Order: sequence, then structure tokens, then C-alpha cells
Amino acid sequence: MHAMPSRALLALALVFACPALAAQDPPIAIDTHVDIPLNYMREPRFDAGGHSVLQVDLDKMRQGGLDAAFFIIYVEQGPLTDKGYARAMAQAARKYDDIDLMLKRYPARIRLARTPDEVMANKAAGRLSAMIGIENGYSLGHRINNLDAAFERGARYIGLTHVGNNDLCSSSMPTADLGDPPITDTGLTDFGREVVKRANRLGIMVDISHSSDACVRDVLALSTAPIIASHSAAHALVNHPRNLPDDLLRAIGAKGGVVQVVAYKGFLKLDPGRELAEKALQAQVARQAGDKRYDSEKHDYLPAYIAGMKAIDVRFPLPTLEDYVAHIRHVADVAGIDHVGIASDFDGGGGIDGWADATQTRQVTEALRKHGFSDADIAKLWGGNLLRMWRAVDDKATAP
Repeated sequence: MHAMPSRALLALALVFACPALAAQDPPIAIDTHVDIPLNYMREPRFDAGGHSVLQVDLDKMRQGGLDAAFFIIYVEQGPLTDKGYARAMAQAARKYDDIDLMLKRYPARIRLARTPDEVMANKAAGRLSAMIGIENGYSLGHRINNLDAAFERGARYIGLTHVGNNDLCSSSMPTADLGDPPITDTGLTDFGREVVKRANRLGIMVDISHSSDACVRDVLALSTAPIIASHSAAHALVNHPRNLPDDLLRAIGAKGGVVQVVAYKGFLKLDPGRELAEKALQAQVARQAGDKRYDSEKHDYLPAYIAGMKAIDVRFPLPTLEDYVAHIRHVADVAGIDHVGIASDFDGGGGIDGWADATQTRQVTEALRKHGFSDADIAKLWGGNLLRMWRAVDDKATAP
């Protein structure tokens, strides 16, 4: 009987110790939309390397088999004034610094990835990857040079807008408080066109999640590179203005882009009763905190809000993995299996029954397999498609 080499013994031990890991994990698992709260990394409860209250932290990523995530530079839409722009830029700068804090505090566990090759190199080295995405181009402060600065800090996609029209394009959800008309067919502004062109030159993916259909059409016509919907769902299944209709799903796929299907309750299942209950809770929690209005960044982690949401979950159950996979299947059928990906929107409202945080990432894979997706399909959904598209955007970049 010959002695087995130690390396082979180790590999065999790993297979027997964790057969699910060996049999089911895709080559890479990437979540394209993870929000971060105010004071990220600055309070113990928001320390991604510790016992955090976050849906995504380093331990939860490891436990669930999530290899990489885009952490988001989000700012709420405000007035298109010098004061509004200054506030948005300051908040964005703070969030870049917070992500840097995580990377500097835990360099052996997670590294910034600026290219697809760096994502795969981190995976091979046993490290997690952090990428950066921008949600709401309002944080550029109406200055095109700030897009270059964002690229230097690691941003690799630019979400043009959020809730409320801005100086780049119209939103799928205009806001009366900001003076937006209830319905608009306005697409990209002149500044928005400048941002799309510069993003193409830099190698930044243009993200159309939250944008109006008119804006998406303008971006499809203008962009010289494939485009991404970083966290969207299918309008044909749920009639929500944030969801993408079939004609746009097809057009994004035809251009080589990817639609990252999002695990956000309101886009997967219409539930007016839940919506009203959540709004009532938000108003109550804001009042108790001494604030005039609800602010998700400030109030979502308060004990009263957490307890209230648990009660709402009992009365109005969350969408399930079945609902989520139905949207993935629809987008795959319409846009093509090469043009679909996965996004959670964790720590920004995301989370469903079966994928409540990053520890349950493998349950998404199991649900996909149960519904007939092959291992090759699953590899594409969990990151293969996104990395291919990212490389295509890189290849078309012309800026030094």
C-alpha cells in the first residue's frame, strides 16, 4: 500500500469534511450590490470584521460562500444646488474612507479588486474581494472630473440616479418633494451624456438600475460598451416602476450587458398592506428618535425598527427564493442566460425568505439547481457573466 501524498490527503479531507462546498460552489460568487451604513467600520456593531449587525460582513461572507461584493457609495437625492451637491460629495467621500478602513484593518482577509483578474487572484489566494459601485451620480456634484477621482478610488460602476430625478437623468421613481413631475419621458441630460461617455473611456460600467425607461434607452443608444443593471427585477412579473420591461431586458442583453436580479421584497412581490405597515413604522421610529422624517441610514438599525420589522414579517411574509428564482428565470429567458446575474441589496433593504443575509448564499445556489439551472448556468449567474461584461468594458476603455 503506497502512502498518499500529503497534498492529496488534504484535498480528500476537505471533500469529505464539506461535500456541499466541493460539489456545489460556483467558481466565483459575486454580489453586485451591498450597501454600507453611516459610521461603517467606525462603530463596533458596523465593523465588518467583527460580530456585526450587518447582513454582509467578512465572517458571513465566508460562512455562506460569497467571494466578492460591490460595496456601494450611496447618497440620497437632494436639491440640485451648490449646497446639495456639496453635501452629497462629502457623504460620498466619507463612504470611500469607510471602505478604505475595512481594507486597511483586514488586509489578510479582503482586498480591493479593480479588475476581473484581481477578483480571481484574490479568490485563488483565499481572500475575499471588495469592489466599489456608485449609487446615484448626484454624488459627483455635477463635476465630470469627480468621475475620474471615483475611478482612482476604485469605483467600477456608476449608477446614474436613485429615487428622484437628478442632474444626469430621470428616475424610475420621481419625487414630488424635489419638484419632479409624476411622469416623465425625459432621458439623459447633457451632463448625463457626458458622464456616460467619460465612463466608457475610463472603463467604468454604466448602471441603469433606478433609471427611467427613457433614460435606459438613451444609455443603450449612447454607450459604446455593454451596460449593467446592478440590482433590478422583471416588470413582466411584478408591475413596479423600478423593474425592467422585456424590451429593455432584450436590449441590454443584445448589447452584451448584464441584468443583476435583486433580492428586494418590493420588486419581487407586490404587497400594499406591507408597504403601508412599513411606512407607518418608519414614521413612528423617526418620531421616537426626534427626527422629522425617516432616514434609512440612521433608523434601520434602531431596536424599535428591527423589532417592528420582525412583527411586519409575521403579518406580511417576505418573498421567497421561489419568487426570486422566477425573476432570474424570466430574465434568462428574455435576455439570455449569458446576461443575468445576482444581487442582494443587503443592508439597503434587501433580504428575502431563504436569503436573509450572506450566510445563506448557498441556499440561492441550491434553489437555482432545484429549478433546473445547470452548474454551467449557475457559474454564469454567480459571476461569470459579470466578469465577462466587466472585461468587455475594460477592453473598450481608452483613457490612460
